[in-house]
This record gives sequence, structure tokens and C-alpha cells, in this order.
Amino acid sequence: MTAQLSIIIPVLNEAGQVAAKLNALQPLRDRCQLLLVDGGSDDGSAAIAEALVDQVLHSPRGRARQMNCGAAEAQADALLFLHVDTLLPDNAVNLILQALADGHVWGRFNVRFDSPLPIFKVIAFMMNHRSRLTGIATGDQALFMTREAFVAVGGFPDIALMEDITLSARLKKLGQPCCLKARVTTSARRWLQHGIVKTILFMWWLRLCYFFGADPNNLATRYYRRP
Repeated sequence: MTAQLSIIIPVLNEAGQVAAKLNALQPLRDRCQLLLVDGGSDDGSAAIAEALVDQVLHSPRGRARQMNCGAAEAQADALLFLHVDTLLPDNAVNLILQALADGHVWGRFNVRFDSPLPIFKVIAFMMNHRSRLTGIATGDQALFMTREAFVAVGGFPDIALMEDITLSARLKKLGQPCCLKARVTTSARRWLQHGIVKTILFMWWLRLCYFFGADPNNLATRYYRRP
């Protein structure tokens, strides 16, 4: 059966959770092609994933490069870029395919976090509301699009950070996103590890710097060097 949707999952050193997250996608394999793109993990992530996906690909490190690598091997005309720490809602495949059949060329889901702390409901609300107002989506919201749209905008830009923001801005020129109300569930670990308020302020600062023309590769250095 030809895949209706290709799901592209970039991974780097996620041995602790990759099996559990890929197991959650197994019921979709009769309709979807699962592509895991490893960016040079040294913890066995790729080996763990071998039996749980249709293909493990290897790419130079960098989420944009990894996702572009996966898109190049995708069989379906509909693409979904999914972070390994993000879980899809029920009926996600039908929702995506219907949105594209209705004439949207790209879209995203609402997001929620896997933490019971009330502050994360506020953060998720702000992320979803901002995305709806601006037409810009983040990778945490599980970006999906037609292959044609992906090719038309040149894929993800080869930058180390803000690749999802840049791609969204380019896709907006083709049409407004379909903002699905169904929610993906993403990990709060980044926020909890570095401090919730500190992370909020840091992410705002990164976006502001990017807006005013800062080199995203330099911003990535700051992002990944956080203690």
C-alpha cells in the first residue's frame, strides 16, 4: 500500500525515549511511512529505532538538515515533521489529510505539555494563540504540508535554529496555515531543566534577536550551550 503520509522524525541522542515514542506510532504504519533521521547519535538511538520505522536515515547534525534528508526520501505527497518528544492526537492522520484535501497546503496542531503544572497550560495557550494570530508555527506544533509546498519554498533553510519559524514565513506566502485545534502533546523537560520563567524569557530574547537580524547559527550556539 502506498503511504498516504510520510512522518519524518529527526533524532539526536534520544535512546532513553525513542522506543516509547515510536511505539506510539506503530498503529499508523498501515497508512504512514515512518522515517527516522539520525544526526550522529552516539547512544544507540538509530539501532533502537531500526525495527520501529520503515527506514533509518543518517544525516549531518542539525534539525533542518535532518528533516530535509527525510523529506528527500519520503514516498507520500503529504509530509509531517514530528519531534521525537511529541505525541500525536487520536485521528491525527485523518485530520492532516482532510486539511490538505480541503485546499490548505500546510498547517500545524495546537500544542499542550506533558506536565500537570498549571503554568504549562498558560504557556501552551499563548503559543497556540500567537501562532493563530501570526500564521507562524513552531516545530513543537507538528508542522505538516504537501510535498509540492515543501519543494516550492526550498525546504527547511540550512540554519541551526529558527528553521521552523523561517519555513513558516515562507509557507505563508503560499497560503495561511490550517490551525488544527486537536493537540499534540510535547515534553516539558526543556522548561523544567532550565527553569520555566528563565526559559520563557530566553526564548523571547532569541526570537527578538532573530527578528532584528541576528545570525541564527550564533543564536544556536547560545541555545545549546545553556547550562
